[in-house]
Amino acid sequence: MQNIDLDEFETLVVAELDLLPDDMIDGLDNVIFVVEDRPEDGSLDLLGLYDGIALTERGQYGFGEMPDRIVLYREPLLAHVADRDELIDQIHVTLVHEIAHYYGIDDARLHELGWG
Repeated sequence: MQNIDLDEFETLVVAELDLLPDDMIDGLDNVIFVVEDRPEDGSLDLLGLYDGIALTERGQYGFGEMPDRIVLYREPLLAHVADRDELIDQIHVTLVHEIAHYYGIDDARLHELGWG
């Protein structure tokens, strides 16, 4: 797909976040959403990343913790799709996938649920 600049891409991500169900979003605590061009290794294989400690694995968690991050990688997502509609769909799937990791749902279970 042709290139979409960072500002336009972030606008698409925010729009998709706004469409997610409230029950999915309301449980998020101390999480930020970030758009980066590519993963650190420069590959186009990884579309998104949950960088944090899943709710199911947290012990003591309180004031002063650095926020968890959900990262969407712009260039891999663009490389993965053919057009804007596919991009919007893939952003949605990637957001759901990474938010699920926040809630402690692993890749195997996501695949079982059809989100893998």
